[in-house]
Amino acid sequence: MNYILFDGPSRNNLLPFTYTRPVADIRVGILTIREKWESYLEYTTTTITEDYLAEKYPMVEMESNIMINASFLPNKELVEIIKGLEENQAVFKDEDVVAFYTKENQENIDLETFEAIEYIDDVLRIENTWDIFSKNGAAIEEDFELITKGRQSQPIPEMTVAFNRKDIFIEEGAKLPLCSLNAENGPIYIGKNAEIMEGSMIRGPFALCEGATVKLAAKIYGPTTVGPFSKVGGEVNNSVIFGYSNKGHDGFLGNSVLGEWCNLGADTNNSNLKNNYAEVRLWNYDTESFARTGLQFCGLMMGDHSKCGINTMFNTGTVVGVSANIFGSGFPRNFVPSFSWGGNSGFTTYLTKKAFEVAKVVMSRRNIEFTDQDAAILEHVFEETKKFRRD
Repeated sequence: MNYILFDGPSRNNLLPFTYTRPVADIRVGILTIREKWESYLEYTTTTITEDYLAEKYPMVEMESNIMINASFLPNKELVEIIKGLEENQAVFKDEDVVAFYTKENQENIDLETFEAIEYIDDVLRIENTWDIFSKNGAAIEEDFELITKGRQSQPIPEMTVAFNRKDIFIEEGAKLPLCSLNAENGPIYIGKNAEIMEGSMIRGPFALCEGATVKLAAKIYGPTTVGPFSKVGGEVNNSVIFGYSNKGHDGFLGNSVLGEWCNLGADTNNSNLKNNYAEVRLWNYDTESFARTGLQFCGLMMGDHSKCGINTMFNTGTVVGVSANIFGSGFPRNFVPSFSWGGNSGFTTYLTKKAFEVAKVVMSRRNIEFTDQDAAILEHVFEETKKFRRD
């Protein structure tokens, strides 16, 4: 069977993270959504996404295909139902399609003609940007069980303090001397060749992915995920960092999501609670207005390739687009469009030529090439987001 993950109606609500990736490649928990589905299905997947992303994330369509809405996270029961689908059957959850089996070309599908199967059990779903951190604890627990089942953890170092050791899993090559791991509130996963430096204090649920680093004496409260080859220091609470991003210094990051290739300057802080304790609203690209989150705690959403200077202060519920560069004193506004350059005193357009020069240098430091595909995607984002910038 051929499995294809499609973006679905949640894609626009997940901007700016889906400007540069399909919904399937969002990281929540330990794994990306795609990695979760492929682990459960024991099969590779391809993607239906925006046209400008299709060259980097192509779709492979075969005679028989099962299409899966990537905003839903897999579990054992749901995967069994999907694997058992027959032609022209579809799985629905609360009137939203989860998956369907078709032999038709994707453009000719009419789901109203399909036999509907209602999924009544609970399932995690990522529909809005804030779901990435607010549902991260449950996602870590599910991924932890999936990844570690039937496997043996590397030993916890003798000088490392550990609470509830059965819920701590350490992969080969990880280093964690003289730190504190508390898994009493949720599991702790330490990925291959990851490092937790001396004096750090970690409370689960927590995931440190492959090659990632926790700097000296960091304080991390779960549920938090540090993606592959990222670096974190200072104080972090209930946040998700996708990968190849740095918050390497002191400062607070809470109830936040950082995309890939982001960098927070030393002593950067974000507010995650309004002074009047009111509900936080976040910028929504689809409605071009601030949407209600239903949350009292909500911090910073920062798209790929964005960066900020030292001592930057982000207000509660700030959304920063793709490839923005923020610096200066005071609070920047709580919506910073993609390719913006500046801060509280105003912004100008960050031209793609300059942005690409930086991206090439940053990525080459991790031995990753900034490709023509990457440039084309960012060029598209630059054009698509012009209407939000004010020069």
